[in-house]
Formats: sequence, C-alpha cells, structure tokens
Amino acid sequence: MTTSFPMNAGDGVYSYSKNSHLQKEMIDGAKEMVRDAIIRKLNIKIILSSNTLRIAELGCSVGPNTFSAMQYIVEALKDKYLLYQDQVINFTNNIPEFQIFFNDHVTNDFNILFRSLPFDRSYYAYGIPGSFYGRLFPSRSIQFVHSSSGINWLSKIPKELVDEKSPAWNKGLIHYVGASNVEVVNAYFAQFEKDMEVFFNVRAEEIVQGGMMVLITAFSGYIRLMRFFGSSLMDLVNEGKLDESLVDSFNLPLYYPSPQEMTKVVEKNGLFSIERMELINIKSNLVDEADAKTLMTSLRSSIEGVIISHFGSKIAEEACARTILKSEEISEWMKVNNEKPSILFVALKRK
Repeated sequence: MTTSFPMNAGDGVYSYSKNSHLQKEMIDGAKEMVRDAIIRKLNIKIILSSNTLRIAELGCSVGPNTFSAMQYIVEALKDKYLLYQDQVINFTNNIPEFQIFFNDHVTNDFNILFRSLPFDRSYYAYGIPGSFYGRLFPSRSIQFVHSSSGINWLSKIPKELVDEKSPAWNKGLIHYVGASNVEVVNAYFAQFEKDMEVFFNVRAEEIVQGGMMVLITAFSGYIRLMRFFGSSLMDLVNEGKLDESLVDSFNLPLYYPSPQEMTKVVEKNGLFSIERMELINIKSNLVDEADAKTLMTSLRSSIEGVIISHFGSKIAEEACARTILKSEEISEWMKVNNEKPSILFVALKRK
C-alpha cells in the first residue's frame, strides 16, 4: 500500500501554502521549457481531436504554485492552437475548453486548494484524490500531464534501510544524502525504479496516444540540506530526549534521480519516448542570498508531516524548530559550498 506524505495543511506560519518558495523557483525555472515542449513537440492533432483538453496535475498540493503552472500550460496550449490557425486558410474551429484535474493524496488539504482557486482562471477545475502510483483516470482520457516536485516522493520506504541485518541499514541518518554506504543509495534507487514502472504503466493507460507528460524534480542544491534535519534529531538523541533506535528506523521517502537513472527507467518501461531531458541550473534567490531560514522553513512545510507520523508532533516540532535555529550555520555552509540549484526536466510522449 502506498503511504501518504501530505504537505503541511492550512494557511498557518509553517503551512505549505505560505512556504513553498523553493518549489516555486523550480516551476518558474522550468516554465519556458514546458512551453517549448508544447509548442515544438506536442502534435497539433492532440489539440484538434477534441473540443475539451484534459490536463492532469499530479501532486498538486494546496497551491499557489500549482495554479501558476496550470495557467502557463493552458496559455501555451492556446498559443499552439493559434499558431496552427494562422497557418491554415479558412480554419474555423474554436479553441477547445480546458479541464484540469488537480490530484494529490486523499489526506491533502483540498479545502485550502479550492478556496484559493483563481477567480479569473480559464479552465474548469476538478479534484482527484488518490496516489499517482495507481490509476486515477479513464483509459485514453488525458492529453497532457504535469508534475513538479512529485515523483521524487517514493511510494514507501525501502525496508532494507531499517533492517539492522541488511547491508543497507541506514543507521544514524535519515536520507541517502550523506550516507557513505552505497547499499543505501542502491536501496533508494531500487524503490524509485519499482515506483516509476508502476507510474508509467498507469499513465500509459490514461494518456491518449501522442499525449505528453512533463516531469520536473530537484537534482541538487536543495537536497543536501536534508541532513540538517537529521542532525537536529541526533542532537535530541545526544541530550537523552529521543531514543536513537527511532532515528535509525526513520528515513525520508525522497529520491532525486539523475538524467541517466531517469533515462534507464523510461527506456526499461518502453511506453513513452523521451522528447527532451535536461539538467538545468535555475535562479534561486534563496540560495544566491544564502537565505537559510526561508529555505529551511520551506523544506519544513514539505517534510514535517512525515517526521510527525514517525516521531510524534512534540519531537517533530522541536527538531524542525532547532533546524531553523541553525540558519546562520546553514547560511555559512551554503556560502562555502556555493552549489547552484538545478532541476531535472523531462518531457515524454505516449507512444
């Protein structure tokens, strides 16, 4: 069974809706690439074949980033249509209507999502609760799929990571970042590979032939910061406030694939063609200005729910608060390492 990892609900101080800054940077960084993929790679017949274009937004969370992404995708599809119209004499078809299906786990805060829908949107909005590691839509019903910061969430934690007898036991750490044991990384990738095989199979059932899917995930710059949350948990262990075995049995269910790994899983599945795959550096005010407090608060809004489910709310609150109090140390670390944040952009077409 797929485990649910919702972002922080509501609109409070540490809510995802108020603190998804780094995810916005990723969406903004990929905006022109998404548009280019639609204009250059999407077959115009996909747009002309129906009076209604259906777009699936997988891992929508609660906004506002999802609305920004959907708006520029709709605009790109309209522009694709108008470019074709200009090239054809006596072309009289009307621009199709747009349906957007906002998907996330059933535990996602859909109330916040729909309360904050833009009033001036040019599409009809629907909520689709459920894991994207299962079927969500009728066969051949979706023309375009978009997911940003979604597929890096695994369906579950690899069991080898918490088995003391396993060579992949990840003692004292909460992620593969910082792990010197290659077996830990291998266990994470093996789970990612399994998840993506399921993901591609179900999407292949839902997407029309020739339809497109765009996937965006972080690759570097942000992910190494996960270790600071782990260090705060170990601080609590060293102070006698937390049992070390609880840390040893906890791992973040996040994997960030390389272009080579993504190519491998796509080609192994064989149901989609790679139209474009690129690792690109993006502009990040958070990283450029070493704004560690904002960055770590943003990360907290994403992973706090996972920490609460394992350690309870009291320990999670203290660990997250301590991590944010390390902002000065983290800022100095960011300046010394000076690693530019990058994202992996993947545009796929249903064969």
